[in-house]
Amino acid sequence: MSLKMLCTGAMALSMMTGAALAGKGGGALDEPTKMAPFYTAADMKTLKSEADFKAAWTALKDEDRAAITQECGDIATAQTHGDFCTMVGHQ
Repeated sequence: MSLKMLCTGAMALSMMTGAALAGKGGGALDEPTKMAPFYTAADMKTLKSEADFKAAWTALKDEDRAAITQECGDIATAQTHGDFCTMVGHQ
């Protein structure tokens, strides 16, 4: 019976950990306060001009730029934030 309880506990722990990681959220690219300066409107559909984008990029903290660059390097993220990540690559 102890082995069954141990296995059940391990299974429950692994499920809770997986759910917590899945619900963690995106990251810097999903934080509206960090992303808003790069877009022309609150709906964040149209990027600003390259000059304005560069100004917003240089205004970020070094760690924020590093996090965004890393996230843009991820294939799935680059596909969902394609235009933005392309602009990041030009900075």
